[in-house]
Amino acid sequence: MKSGFYVYGIFMPPGPQNLSFQGLDQEAVNIKIVDGFAVLYSIAKQEHYLASRRNLLTHEKVLELAMEAGYQNVLPMQFSLVVSDWEQLSQQLTDPFEEAMKELFAKLENNREVGIKAYWEPDAELQKLLLENDELKVQRDSLIGQNLTMDEVIGIGQAIEEKMNSRKQDIIQMFQTNLNQMSIDVVENDLQTEKMIYNAAYLIPWESEPEFGEKVEAIDSKFEGIFTIRYNNFTAPFNFTRIEQED
Repeated sequence: MKSGFYVYGIFMPPGPQNLSFQGLDQEAVNIKIVDGFAVLYSIAKQEHYLASRRNLLTHEKVLELAMEAGYQNVLPMQFSLVVSDWEQLSQQLTDPFEEAMKELFAKLENNREVGIKAYWEPDAELQKLLLENDELKVQRDSLIGQNLTMDEVIGIGQAIEEKMNSRKQDIIQMFQTNLNQMSIDVVENDLQTEKMIYNAAYLIPWESEPEFGEKVEAIDSKFEGIFTIRYNNFTAPFNFTRIEQED
């Protein structure tokens, strides 16, 4: 392909200056002003980039390094946005969505995204559930070596599933009760694995992160051994910069 541009994110001008790090294809990362926005980019050597772990991490790392350079307010682009020239970017994004982008910048001003993922071991939690519920354990054990009807099998399975979902919801409610009140906005995302029970992003004021982090640590300590928390306190605000396009 002829030389194009890989776009990582967009800042209000002038954007981060004197950048000294590399992006995809080991290309230097620079700033280009387009329609009054500062576009973070590098030269693209491919028309489409494979969503490999390495490429995805590079995309995110470039944004984080730019934020660390002093420009924390950024609209991160989705992975693998390649434009052939700046006119294409203007026509498809910065011109038609100028007002929407400015509204997002206003929403993000002095705020940051943090993320929480919680995991448990389903088999271990099932065993705990059965130990705590004698009636359910007797029902489950009755499956072994018995000629049960399909309705009986389904009924026992549904009872166990409902109890497991209730345990899971109790954990989710704990996060919501303790953390949502500190947040300007919350996005609860889809679960990515069978072991994941909660996956949420929070938009919080920059200065409140230490207090927010302490609350996360308190939850982690209180329920240690029941589930594991992964807390990301520095990331580009992917979850709070989505532009809704009209049909």
